[in-house]
Amino acid sequence: MSVRIGFLGGLGEVGRNCASIEIGGETALIDCGLMFPEEDMLGVDLVLPDFASVLEDETNLTCVVLTHGHEDHIGALAYLLREVNVPIFGTPLTVEFARARIEEHGLVPDLRPVEPYAWVDHGPFRFTFVPVSHSIPDAAGVAFDTPEGIVLHSGDFKLDPTPIDGVPTDLRSFATIGKRGVRLLLADSTNAEIPGYVPSETTVGERLDEIVSHADGRVILACFASHVHRVQQAIDAVVRDGRTFSFIGRSMLRNSDIAAELGVLDIPEGSLVELDELVDMPDDETAIISTGSQGEPFAALSLMATGEHRSVSLSDNDTVIISATPIPGNETRVSRVINNLYRAGVEVYHGRNTHVHVSGHAAAEELKTFYNTVRPEALVPVHGEYRHMVANAALGHQMRIPEVVICEDGDAIVLEGGDLTVERGTIPAGYVYVDGTEVGEDDTIIRDRRHLADDGVLIVTIGINFSTGEVLIGPDVDSHGVTTDDEDLHSTVADRVRASVASLEHPIDPDTLRRRVRNSATRAVKSSVKRRPVVLPVVIEV
Repeated sequence: MSVRIGFLGGLGEVGRNCASIEIGGETALIDCGLMFPEEDMLGVDLVLPDFASVLEDETNLTCVVLTHGHEDHIGALAYLLREVNVPIFGTPLTVEFARARIEEHGLVPDLRPVEPYAWVDHGPFRFTFVPVSHSIPDAAGVAFDTPEGIVLHSGDFKLDPTPIDGVPTDLRSFATIGKRGVRLLLADSTNAEIPGYVPSETTVGERLDEIVSHADGRVILACFASHVHRVQQAIDAVVRDGRTFSFIGRSMLRNSDIAAELGVLDIPEGSLVELDELVDMPDDETAIISTGSQGEPFAALSLMATGEHRSVSLSDNDTVIISATPIPGNETRVSRVINNLYRAGVEVYHGRNTHVHVSGHAAAEELKTFYNTVRPEALVPVHGEYRHMVANAALGHQMRIPEVVICEDGDAIVLEGGDLTVERGTIPAGYVYVDGTEVGEDDTIIRDRRHLADDGVLIVTIGINFSTGEVLIGPDVDSHGVTTDDEDLHSTVADRVRASVASLEHPIDPDTLRRRVRNSATRAVKSSVKRRPVVLPVVIEV
């Protein structure tokens, strides 16, 4: 029986991590993540995988298997579950983080927590979770026992020798799986370009201790709300310095509650207070742990930086720590927040000027160690930009993995009869945009927005007697974002439109009139200012 692994997202990009595995006509998804929009995706809030391939016959989608609880792996679940409600498997913290995100959309998910090492049988699928060290507790690789051998997905991982929760990547269990024979390994590529090893998460805690202990006033630390290990180290640092703290940000409040309830986040009794109580305490005895490390315009840190937060006003005695690096596409927004913080006079520490962040992804030597442990027959790099996957493939060749294949979104791997074949571009894998409450995949909307942003808009209003062709109103011209010399341009456009419509046959056809107005106005603007704005003709029959 053949096994087909398809890639709906996450290959050649950071985010939208989503793969499918098909056995006997039934399909399971491995992760279901979102991507944050790039700067040229104007007005877009989120970017999702295209689920068309697994929803063509929704009865064939059997379940979703999650590797961990970061947004780029669970954030699209609610949009999938709007279409089909299937069981979702993951480790306990992972499914609880997923539950909170899904229930915000008014959905009731079928979530099934699974402890590591337990084998799950569901339809034609048999799989188990193996603990890995990442920047979130309960992260795991997942091994599928298939008719063509074991298909192993590493999840996001690194080989941290001193993880915060004491749970390292379980190389012994991966070696045991490797001895059984791994037919195909899908491996994290994010840091494949980086030589050596990624520093331990504990090294960040040491630096946070130093910064907090030397801070004269209030400390504000921003990080990902799902980065529970970093939140724990922030709590430890401020509590050791005798400070009381508050959480700010909806996701930070939600995730910290879940993590504390599951016992993976330790909050010393009496150290956490509500923000309205904290603001009345002396600054040198307080701290805030906040969202906003990615420069999100309405996140708490961004609002503080611009003086718009309703409860927190920054002073030049404050110390701000941004304990994260920008996701690709967010660099400009993060830089803007940092600049605004400096303008507010605060002291700012971030990943570019001191050691307040380490990655949760394996560097080159860690990947090579992992490959030597698992010894797969075939490797497909996943999770990363194309250059990251190329670097990961090179590591696979160095480790003499027999088959190394670089795939992209939309490709599929077929395992059958001991052979591996690649199907290029056989799966719909385009971007699906979330804009407010609307979900769509039409690139023309984004192109129109770019067009408006680049060349502006010009509106021509004209009133005509359709029977005689006499112009009774206008042409009146208005424009936005086209030129600074509006008066001369508007006069030129009006003259060109008036001359153009004068030659139309009577009675005038409204559609022909609109085309004539649009075309003549477009030519007038192009000849005058060398631009091609969006032209909107408004035709009135008088």
